[in-house]
Amino acid sequence: MRPLTGLLWIVTLFITVGRTLQREISLHVSQPSLNATVAQNILLSVAYTCKGTPIIEWKHTASWGTTNIAKWRPGTYTNISSSYRDRVKVYSNGSLQILNVAMRDSGYYLVTVMEEFGATIYGTILLNVSEILYEDLHFVAVFFAFLTAVSAVLVCLMWLCNKSVLLLQKERHRLKASATEETELQMMGC
Repeated sequence: MRPLTGLLWIVTLFITVGRTLQREISLHVSQPSLNATVAQNILLSVAYTCKGTPIIEWKHTASWGTTNIAKWRPGTYTNISSSYRDRVKVYSNGSLQILNVAMRDSGYYLVTVMEEFGATIYGTILLNVSEILYEDLHFVAVFFAFLTAVSAVLVCLMWLCNKSVLLLQKERHRLKASATEETELQMMGC
């Protein structure tokens, strides 16, 4: 009878441990890498499953260091870093939206989902932010048009100056010619 009691005790222990381990959490990162342009809104999309209510935390890691973005427990509290306060929206499924991204937002985003009993799972999303190229081309086109207009005005001014100089030279030549004629007439005694 004793071996049966010991076996029953071991089976009960395995069932208890199995139920304790059953409190799993899982995390699904839909896009592990994102590309965005400056001033765009992006969604760092994740989904988790958890038996209880987890704590979700987002951090940004770049070459200059790690920054805490947000930490919240869905349905109870949300703590958003002051540097992200006006630019971040958090969602109950664990996703994070960053509004108006800048070049400094490039880097790795680490999401941590922690269950109240200690189980933790991590996910990572790489965000590449690039500048909008057509704005640079727009600036070059406007600058080129401005330089063309300025050069056209300068060419016109040079043409007017040249015409003025030619007219002055003709007038001077005419005056010189008439002065020479007068002098010759005076010399002739008229």
